[in-house]
Amino acid sequence: MAAKQKVLLLGATGETGASILKGLQESGNFDIEVLVRPASMNKPSVQKIQEQGIKTWGIDLDESSDLMSALSGVDVLISAIGPQDVMQQKKLLQAAKSAGIKRIVPCAFITVAPPHGAMLLRDEKEEVYNDIKLLGIPYTIIDVGFWYQISFPSLPSGKVDYASVTPNNIIHDDGTAPNILTDLRDIGRFVARIICDDRTLNKYVYTFGDILSENEIYRIAEELSGEKVASTPMSTEQIENGVAQAKAALSQDPQDPMKRTFLYLSEYQHSKYVRKDNRPECADYLGYLNARSLYPDFTPISFREFFVEVLGGKVRKVYASS
Repeated sequence: MAAKQKVLLLGATGETGASILKGLQESGNFDIEVLVRPASMNKPSVQKIQEQGIKTWGIDLDESSDLMSALSGVDVLISAIGPQDVMQQKKLLQAAKSAGIKRIVPCAFITVAPPHGAMLLRDEKEEVYNDIKLLGIPYTIIDVGFWYQISFPSLPSGKVDYASVTPNNIIHDDGTAPNILTDLRDIGRFVARIICDDRTLNKYVYTFGDILSENEIYRIAEELSGEKVASTPMSTEQIENGVAQAKAALSQDPQDPMKRTFLYLSEYQHSKYVRKDNRPECADYLGYLNARSLYPDFTPISFREFFVEVLGGKVRKVYASS
């Protein structure tokens, strides 16, 4: 029987990290350990992980000697660190190189977009990827498009508001831009397959459950709910003005996390709906591997199935503890 791969996961208490942790556990193919900040060791979310018998390292990323201890014997290092802390990953890289990590999966898990100039968040992530490549560490970049959990409209009845993060029903441009979408719960299941696959080594990979435009999402919501969904249009000019305003605000205070988040969200809108980056044709052009083609036996949750669960009151609201 082949030995299990040892995986060290950073960011296990976040939305993406929790999905990855669950997917790795469900696969049964890994020995899993978790890396958190020392200040987080007593948090309930971390204690819950420890109660499952998962070894948890409380280490400051600036402490290279402690990092070497945590990385010793690790086959795969996965990062699901938050967007505001993306650059902190750089502190891991030399230790990962010295420890002989066989594969690093840095924090990607966003929409497909070109490497420089389309989105600040993408640019920051690509800077980390480039450092990995400069060090020659084997890697896999995994992008997942946008989550179902933040892509569905609210209904006049208010029936799905319990699960909604932003119930504002905006249709961007003409609503026809196709987008790569993945159920948050499927991310970990995809990751568990991808990190065991030699074909994905030193490659970019994208996952999806559905490819849908906003108009198609609204039609599904109306069909399944029996309600007419109202929407507010946002023109290309409005989207572009929003990006310009967000950039101007951040330039006045580059360290303000709220202003950074505002820019990230504005640029997501521009990339998805104006540039139309987050679609299979763009992913193919950029050289991504298609996870659905790699794993034809994998059946992800469809958006239709997801929205049936939303209507049934069975979906957990994301970022509820933020």
